[in-house]
Amino acid sequence: MSQPDNIIIQDRALLLSDGGKLWQEPYYWRPGGTVSISLKILSQKYCSIVGIDMSRCTFIWTEHQENALRRIATFKVRRIDKHTGATMVDIKCNLDILGSELQADIAKKLELPNAEHVKCIAAGKIVSAHATLADQQLENNQQLNVIVGDGDNTGEALYERINRIKADVQAIVSSKNSLIEMEDQDGSQVFLPPSEHKALLMGLGFCEKARAAMHRENFEEALLLLLEADEYFSDCDSKFVESADNFALLNLDIVWCYLCLKNVTQIPDAERRLVHCSHRFRISYGDNLERLFSLRGRNCPERALILRLQLLQGVVLFHQNRRDEAFERLESAHSLLRALKINANQLALLTDMGYEPSEARMALRSCNEGNDIEHAIQFIHERRQQLKSARNKYKASEQAMERHLRRNNSKDWTWVNPRSVCSLHDMGYEKDLAVLALQRSNNDIPFAVELLQSEAKEIAAFPNTPVTIDPTKLAQLLQLGFCENDSRVALENASNEMEEAIESLMCAIESEEELKAIVEHVERMAATGGQNLDGPSTSDASGQAPTALPAHFLEAVLNHARSEIETYKAYDRFNSDLSLSDMEYLDLPLIQEEKVLTEYINMLQQ
Repeated sequence: MSQPDNIIIQDRALLLSDGGKLWQEPYYWRPGGTVSISLKILSQKYCSIVGIDMSRCTFIWTEHQENALRRIATFKVRRIDKHTGATMVDIKCNLDILGSELQADIAKKLELPNAEHVKCIAAGKIVSAHATLADQQLENNQQLNVIVGDGDNTGEALYERINRIKADVQAIVSSKNSLIEMEDQDGSQVFLPPSEHKALLMGLGFCEKARAAMHRENFEEALLLLLEADEYFSDCDSKFVESADNFALLNLDIVWCYLCLKNVTQIPDAERRLVHCSHRFRISYGDNLERLFSLRGRNCPERALILRLQLLQGVVLFHQNRRDEAFERLESAHSLLRALKINANQLALLTDMGYEPSEARMALRSCNEGNDIEHAIQFIHERRQQLKSARNKYKASEQAMERHLRRNNSKDWTWVNPRSVCSLHDMGYEKDLAVLALQRSNNDIPFAVELLQSEAKEIAAFPNTPVTIDPTKLAQLLQLGFCENDSRVALENASNEMEEAIESLMCAIESEEELKAIVEHVERMAATGGQNLDGPSTSDASGQAPTALPAHFLEAVLNHARSEIETYKAYDRFNSDLSLSDMEYLDLPLIQEEKVLTEYINMLQQ
């Protein structure tokens, strides 16, 4: 590094440490320009520190200022607040600063106590705190939207809720117990390459929480969650993302949040997202919905999505002053709204019969004129039976495939559930053959039985080296509270590797109650120096009582169990405000849509 470069770096670091900004007062004043005396005072302060004369230091500061001014951007910042309305401010800053510095500038301007609670949205993306504005392609005169969590009536800030939701979704998706899965509209599970599977599950998890927030009309929270989901969807190249309508619905929901937050500054991003949504709907449903109508009938509930799309397209066209096109779109949405309206008395009658409001509403919309009670009841029962049949058909094999996908990139891709081995052994199959069959069937017991019956000779031909179980290690596993049969299988499969056997046994646990029992038992052992004082003593082959278990074995069991217990808690929190309806995204009451439609048609007619 040259000496001039070294001096420049020192100067910049000194200025930053003092919080100075050369493009602002007192060093620069609009419209007067550079304030020379201030630069000279700055040079006098630092020239002795960096070891150069004052004139050279002043020249360097002037260069710094010119470079900074070329990188200055002015952002039109709009704060979104459902309580106080919109607040507009201008923020001037250098494009080379981090997103966190922009957050700090906005917090100072808006007199907010915590900059971390400021979430900036630019061109439909959340501004990252850890990258420069230039790297995130922010530009001069760009419109920014800011959402600040002031907390709800539980006292929890929006910032904290969003972070908790992120952590919960991450824990659930990463769990080995398949707590969240993907299904198509018919209830059949969907599986993708492992590289994309987790990203899509993360995105779908955020979408579910966002939909719950939209149901509560908390559109600030919903928008942030939807933009998080957008990031995960954008990481996937799967044809599934292109063929399914999830990404289209995501874009539709984001634009709906823009509208509900009266966020007209995001019109360019809204237009882009609606174009994508319309394109995906045409691919999925046909140019004139002919593919959708042929599969689901002309009275299908998906028409509610088309209504919302047409309404939002009309609103965007209105704000672009394309009034004739806007009126045409809004009139089309109005026609759909009339067709989708249902008889309130018929809806009340179905709910009085015990049907859920969401399924009753969709059933009535699937009937001609929305008042055929018998047809609606038939629709509900056929839909329930369809879902039940699909889930029963795919339950065992698909859950096994899910576990296989989760382990595909890890060291335990040949993992065999010890409990499944014991189950097959109880049916009369040899343990060695049971292990091989379960490996080939991805731990799917019915499929393993089929293989053992139809391909027994081929399975038996696989090379298999018998493993003699180490009795001391078996005794240690029994001390930890594991079943003897399961422990024997785990040691055989792990070739007496204790850590691998423990991991295998822990992976086989599928209930929170059992995990809690393990934690309580092992914690008592840890308190007594690794001795099991809970039950009858076990002895190894020499007839002596086993020694105390090493601390790292106890720690491995506790860490795994506690992690999974926290995952179950995350799962409970995740589901706390979610609807049990599998088609909630189609259950739009259309009350808000009707209000917006009436408002914009009236404005066009004035």
